[in-house]
Amino acid sequence: MLQLGWMTAAAGIWRRDDDLDRELRLPVPAYVIETAQERILVDTGLHPAAVHDPGRRYDGADSLRLFRLQLEQSVAEQVDLDTVTKVVLTHLHFDHAGGLALLPPSVPIVVQRREWEAGHDPAAVGRNFYLPVDYAAAGRQVTLVDGDHDLLGDGSIQLISTPGHTPGHQSVRVGERLVLGADVAHFASGLDDHRFPVFADDFAAQAASADRLRSLRDGGATVLPGHDPEVLKPGPVSQA
Repeated sequence: MLQLGWMTAAAGIWRRDDDLDRELRLPVPAYVIETAQERILVDTGLHPAAVHDPGRRYDGADSLRLFRLQLEQSVAEQVDLDTVTKVVLTHLHFDHAGGLALLPPSVPIVVQRREWEAGHDPAAVGRNFYLPVDYAAAGRQVTLVDGDHDLLGDGSIQLISTPGHTPGHQSVRVGERLVLGADVAHFASGLDDHRFPVFADDFAAQAASADRLRSLRDGGATVLPGHDPEVLKPGPVSQA
């Protein structure tokens, strides 16, 4: 796991029925999956300009006014991006797709078709707080997948369709015992209590996706949540 920034906002924004007068500082993670032939980056974190000059990068986007952003090292400072063979985007929010612009343009990007189409539909962009500048230059190397998908064709890395937080959100299963749940639930407890953030494309679909990941967890898999500061620590996560 890489630590690619921090986001601070009212607790009640991050988790339904929490205190709006108390702030929570949440980590922005990304992951590197290494195989004998591949070095796969799952999500890309914040773009440095989102922290240092958000008004200019995002043209004063209102959605960022809810958050205070911090960044010590971008993905480009923690990974030799020339060695990355694929990027998997769980979804297109700025804290997951913001670092795309730092990657070489030749790196293939894998994203759900529903997510990509929503990211280019004006109504869906507004409803889901997408910031298209983060992924506007990625079109030529994008591979679109539909639903569950065997990423490498050998069953070792499975993309799991988990919509709700955004229209085409996906999670990543690595082997049998590790699931990168991303923002199906920001906190580990969200798989059980469904206290999601106050923003979502479809709360019912998000609850169904949380139930799907909970079943994997109850079957013995470790499911990592999207932004839980009590769970997510940078460094090695698993080794097969």
